[in-house]
Amino acid sequence: MALLTDDQVNTALPELDGWELADGTLRRSVKFGSFLAGIDAVRRVAERAEAADHHPDIDIRWRTVTFVLVTHSEGGITDKDVAMAGEINRLLAA
Repeated sequence: MALLTDDQVNTALPELDGWELADGTLRRSVKFGSFLAGIDAVRRVAERAEAADHHPDIDIRWRTVTFVLVTHSEGGITDKDVAMAGEINRLLAA
């Protein structure tokens, strides 16, 4: 699996609302209306990530959840991360 260059990631970002390139990862923070709404979103993302066998790092701080994507086995961002970022966006929009 090939690593994406910063240019390739930056080209993908306009299609990934809310995501940014930060420290060699794709990162998105979302503030939810309540703690439990954030936990529910994490559960939905976790189910999809498990099915895809590609798991984001997830940080929960009260109502703010931060998702971080990087393909650890490859040492950077790959197409799998871009695809999972899009999937997370779809799950959060539902």
